[in-house]
Amino acid sequence: MKIKEIRAAAVTLTPPMKTEPRVPAIPGAGHFTSPMARYENEFPNRNWSEPWDRAACVVTADDGTWGVGFAPMSGPVLSIINDHFAPLLEGQSAMSIEKNWDLMRRASSPYGAYGLTSYAISALDNALWDLKGKLLGLPAYELLGGPVKDKIFCYASNTTLTYGTENYIEWFLELGFKAVKLFVRHGPEDGIEGLNKNEELVAGVREQVGPDVEIAVDSWMSLNTEYIVRLVEALKPYRIKWLEDYLLPEDLDSYMKVRQRVPGQTLATGEHWYTIHPFAFAAGQGLVDILQPDISWVGGMTASVRICHIAEAHGVTVIGHGGMNMPYGQHLAYAMPVIPWGERSEGVAPPGVPLEEMVLLPGTPVIKDGYLTPSDAPGFGLEFTKDWLEERSS
Repeated sequence: MKIKEIRAAAVTLTPPMKTEPRVPAIPGAGHFTSPMARYENEFPNRNWSEPWDRAACVVTADDGTWGVGFAPMSGPVLSIINDHFAPLLEGQSAMSIEKNWDLMRRASSPYGAYGLTSYAISALDNALWDLKGKLLGLPAYELLGGPVKDKIFCYASNTTLTYGTENYIEWFLELGFKAVKLFVRHGPEDGIEGLNKNEELVAGVREQVGPDVEIAVDSWMSLNTEYIVRLVEALKPYRIKWLEDYLLPEDLDSYMKVRQRVPGQTLATGEHWYTIHPFAFAAGQGLVDILQPDISWVGGMTASVRICHIAEAHGVTVIGHGGMNMPYGQHLAYAMPVIPWGERSEGVAPPGVPLEEMVLLPGTPVIKDGYLTPSDAPGFGLEFTKDWLEERSS
């Protein structure tokens, strides 16, 4: 079966939330720290963020069967898919996923397969896996070798502050999560006062959740070696599960220095690494303990499976960034022995709002009591039509 058509378009996806949050929004709830924190006075409203919506990529086979994948940064990603990758792959076998992935990576080498290009590769690659599963009548996890666990343990990331961290954490516990993730609010620019506030945040959540719930801490590419050493020391009493995403992604030299300075701290990163090579280097050099590729950013299912094999060869763990938000990461985690947990992010749910009302894509299974089992429908089990996508084109 050959690929007849590849088409990508910008889409706006919003959850069908009906329930009103049980607590009011907090005006001026604040922000997490960011790589742009040193310029906060110039951009107080964070208007430095990119303006693009999501990209949806639909791959259609000769018989009309189609698969779909998604990625961020629709502006440049659409051009890469529609103008470059579509003419390259149309007419290729829809079943030859390894070849098609390799074609995209090699054809984009003159301008680089990282970043924006990797988003484009991810959307198209995941669409091909969805298509192949539908053509064969199998769920994607069966194409990967079948499930290796009964269900996936999930944790909830407090990725927004709108309703207050304490209220979110309380709701996460009620929903049955046994692990949560926090984002630090302050980086090196805020000095010892900010460092103390970060410690107060983690200390407060540890007191709230008790000793039997795991806490991970994310710093979104915003720290430096000195600050990391001081933060790790300050957080020791609270037994955090890991420190995540603590340096700019390309600064591999500093990753080495941090590993040397905090050998006893579990370190996790990788959502902003692209294709397989940074992961191979990090695993081989022992820079981190947990690799965190995003299946919709790193190069799709094909790249993610390779990263899992790299991790297993080096005795490290994989926990994909946002892996439980959409079915793509769910199927990967279900089939890979090296993935013990799955992350639910993108807001999880405002306090009091059921998780069923936060599903972006119809057909996506919902976490129950902190665990999830993927759909056994063909492909990724998504339950919408092309018309549904067209209605959401932006």
